[in-house]
Amino acid sequence: MVLLHVLFEHAVGYALLALKEVEEISLLQPQVEESVLNLGKFHNIVRLVAFCPFASSQVALENANAVSEGVVHEDLRLLLETHLPSKKKKVLLGVGDPKIGAAIQEELGYNCQTGGVIAEILRGVRLHFHNLVKGLTDLSACKAQLGLGHSYSRAKVKFNVNRVDNMIIQSISLLDQLDKDINTFSMRVREWYGYHFPELVKIINDNATYCRLAQFIGNRRELNEDKLEKLEELTMDGAKAKAILDASRSSMGMDISAIDLINIESFSSRVVSLSEYRQSLHTYLRSKMSQVAPSLSALIGEAVGARLIAHAGSLTNLAKYPASTVQILGAEKALFRALKTRGNTPKYGLIFHSTFIGRAAAKNKGRISRYLANKCSIASRIDCFSEVPTSVFGEKLREQVEERLSFYETGEIPRKNLDVMKEAMVQAEEAAAEITRKLEKQEKKRLKKEKKRLAALALASSENSSSTPEECEETSEKPKKKKKQKPQEVPQENGMEDPPISFSKPKKKKSFSKEELMSSDLEETAGSTSIPKRKRSTPEEETVNDPEEAGHRSGSKKKRKFSKEEPVSSGPEEAAGKSSSKKKKKFHKASQED
Repeated sequence: MVLLHVLFEHAVGYALLALKEVEEISLLQPQVEESVLNLGKFHNIVRLVAFCPFASSQVALENANAVSEGVVHEDLRLLLETHLPSKKKKVLLGVGDPKIGAAIQEELGYNCQTGGVIAEILRGVRLHFHNLVKGLTDLSACKAQLGLGHSYSRAKVKFNVNRVDNMIIQSISLLDQLDKDINTFSMRVREWYGYHFPELVKIINDNATYCRLAQFIGNRRELNEDKLEKLEELTMDGAKAKAILDASRSSMGMDISAIDLINIESFSSRVVSLSEYRQSLHTYLRSKMSQVAPSLSALIGEAVGARLIAHAGSLTNLAKYPASTVQILGAEKALFRALKTRGNTPKYGLIFHSTFIGRAAAKNKGRISRYLANKCSIASRIDCFSEVPTSVFGEKLREQVEERLSFYETGEIPRKNLDVMKEAMVQAEEAAAEITRKLEKQEKKRLKKEKKRLAALALASSENSSSTPEECEETSEKPKKKKKQKPQEVPQENGMEDPPISFSKPKKKKSFSKEELMSSDLEETAGSTSIPKRKRSTPEEETVNDPEEAGHRSGSKKKRKFSKEEPVSSGPEEAAGKSSSKKKKKFHKASQED
């Protein structure tokens, strides 16, 4: 008995489901559709065999790209080889996409089926998938689908093998639209200004020139010989300028007011600006075609080549088309009408606008269109898949079409395609080498400019960094010099005359004087037996008996004088002096009492 399995691809992973033993005829009945909508009945039909979740969003995107391209990914291969039965003949695998089904059948050998029963089962799986897989909620499944959809679309938009043919498609579409609009607006200007100067319509045929003349002339009664030179510049024909001047003098047109003339001139100026923009757009299209499809534009022209690319959708699609499709591209309505009515099919489509078909005789138009379509197909493939695009092949193919035209007219035998392509290959290699050489030169120039710019930036930054430390050194050196000068001046004055200059030195002297005073007083109290004896002794005896004490006393006296001379000093020093004097008074009182 053949077992039916169903493969379901979801944004969170692959799911492999097995159908229970139900006859295929019963699956096609309407009751099965009802059971698909009901979860309980659907569980009786389908059971989940295996589920392989994607490790990350990047892996999910890779698998989605592989499925869309009809390629069997390694994750899918592992799932099928692991969970499907080993006897491949007894297994029938249902898939939603015929491409991936053909790839699985070719690579793995499993029989695949699409449509019918499988479509109904996949519809039910899609509806109840969050209930079939444990741990998966409806919200998380929707989030995964949304994220994968965004990343897949973003990757498809970025993926563009054929350079920038989208710009060509938009440019040629805009060019055709501008042609229609300019013709419509020019006819409006002709009708509007024709009320005032009807003879100008017959003299000037070109729409853009007519609008420029309507803008320049204005009121025909003001046209005189002085404006003849300007008329010749606009018409580029002296006879036409003279005819306009003569017609203005004997015109049958009605008079027109100033406000009407202002509106006509403003509208004609808009039409003139549109025609100028159309010319600039045409030059832009030519430059883009020379970059994207140089061979096709050299063979059939920029406008016709761009229309072929736009109708096919891209250069890659045009390269995939056979020559028979390229021949009737643009004449699909006529083709299907001919097939429906069993009439003659069209011989050419968009390639009719090329000059070759117009130059050929009526009996040779079909032949030359078929030959031209063949060469267009070759040129589009060369442009699409060549690394360095050159116009050599297009020029050689154009020569072949010219030779074929002359063969139809004169019977001159053209050259063989093999010989022409050999010449084209040699010239293409030389042209490609020259193009690569030019690109290398441009790259070298760009690198040199970049190096110069970086060197200039580095030099400017180094100058800024060198200037800032110099300024810092100058500012730091100035206070240092002042500090050095201050202590040099203090020893010259012996530290006596200017105590406020340095506050540290007087403090040291004061502390030194306190200790000395305390030691001298202690020595006096300890060494002397009676105070009145010292009072009776003469100063000569004191100097002879105790010279050391005399020296101490003189030093203490000097320092007492210095402390008396220090009222100029700061507040903390004064407070220290007062406290020392109080201590001395207390000490003397105590000694007198003893």
